[in-house]
Amino acid sequence: MTDPFVVVGGDAAGLSAASKCRREHPDREVIVFERGRWVSYAHCGLPYYVKGEVDDLLSLTTLSPEEVDDRGIDLRREYEVTAVDTARRTVTVEGPDGVVEQSYGDLLLATGARAVAPVDGVDLEGAFTLHHMDSAAALRAFLSEPGTVDPATVGDDYTDESAVRPYAERAPPETAAIVGGGYVGVETAEALAAWDLEVHLFQRGDALLPPFGEAVSEVVADELRERGVHLHLGCEVKALDGDGTDRLSAIRHTDGETTAEAAVVGVGVRPNAELATEAGVETGANGAVAVDEYGRTSAPDVYAAGDCAVAEHVVTGRRTWVPLGLTANRAGRAVGATVAGDPTPTGGVAGTAVVKAFDQECGRTGILDHDRAREAGFDPVSETVTAGSRSGYYPGNADTTVTLCADRDTGRLLGGSVVGTDRAAVRIDTVATALTGGLTVDELERTDLAYAPPFSPVWDPVLVAAKVVSGSVA
Repeated sequence: MTDPFVVVGGDAAGLSAASKCRREHPDREVIVFERGRWVSYAHCGLPYYVKGEVDDLLSLTTLSPEEVDDRGIDLRREYEVTAVDTARRTVTVEGPDGVVEQSYGDLLLATGARAVAPVDGVDLEGAFTLHHMDSAAALRAFLSEPGTVDPATVGDDYTDESAVRPYAERAPPETAAIVGGGYVGVETAEALAAWDLEVHLFQRGDALLPPFGEAVSEVVADELRERGVHLHLGCEVKALDGDGTDRLSAIRHTDGETTAEAAVVGVGVRPNAELATEAGVETGANGAVAVDEYGRTSAPDVYAAGDCAVAEHVVTGRRTWVPLGLTANRAGRAVGATVAGDPTPTGGVAGTAVVKAFDQECGRTGILDHDRAREAGFDPVSETVTAGSRSGYYPGNADTTVTLCADRDTGRLLGGSVVGTDRAAVRIDTVATALTGGLTVDELERTDLAYAPPFSPVWDPVLVAAKVVSGSVA
């Protein structure tokens, strides 16, 4: 073969692309380089492994290396691509046998994103970012009693045993801190509280889950406090401090110092776009790789997909960066089809996301922030309603709070959020579908949603919110 399809990155986008290409073009050589040991794993499941709801780390993987091989894909783990030469159509790879060059016919950059940890002391023992399987394995070992975790059996031979062993031999912490009140912070608060730790959550801003809006933030904050999590809102962490032995002992912040033997830093992620930029490939929003509707970059026959690449926002029409699981899988599959000869758009994004905060289910999609909406050329108006999740007389009915944002002049739906304890999160999919279809709030109000007492009231909470917003638009 002289024109292999080379993929850099063996997770969601990379293996989706490789699998689709092999399925559609079985005679083509497909090579996947992955710099680590783990492939095709669920980042979003890590907090639930730490909590103990998921017992086996390997269950978070979708495909094993053996299953990848069975698909006819040449998977090479612990091979790091260090450079791309778009003129010569080669990549430079560092692996167990040294440095080699690999030519490509088509190239996909699926290098993902990495955790941002802009706090002094993150290298202390007891500090974690929880953005990788090894980190989750080490934290779970730390929370467990000494001698109950065998580092050699966690994740079979995929886990870095040296990263887990020091924690498997230590007494569990009694106090823990979380830096950041976003997805990772909120989910980790629940996970750590399950181990009966004293948990402190620090958020530089005044609200948890800022992209979800004020209504969701307030409900989640109340839920965490009721569950015993100490919230420090409007409090910036200055550093993680050690006890003189390279072990974490305290969190230093704007309000003083708080004792903590463990800490999870979850303040965001950044696209791994260095390979692209060093090769002269154009970048876009947040420094992610710029691509067109088919995932093509500015370099011939070079694609990018997943957490390292931008995508078109369905509301603004602009290129944006949304590092989420479905976006990565879908874009990778589309690139695989395109490379195999069936040009397939990667699809738009709305930033649809859900998160669980103990019993509260939260969802968001589109644009909720009024400043962002105005910057995109809209005149935003928002309304928040609380309605029942089922018919009032049916057991299990619970308050569901919905916020919808629309353009005052046209009535076009711009975004929404939802929070509640009874199947609230999945309701955001109705709003996301409406956004993708470009519906107005009047059109959403007239949508024929299903009704039966065990599932929804006659007027679903989303429809109630649409009715209210309709009264505030032209």
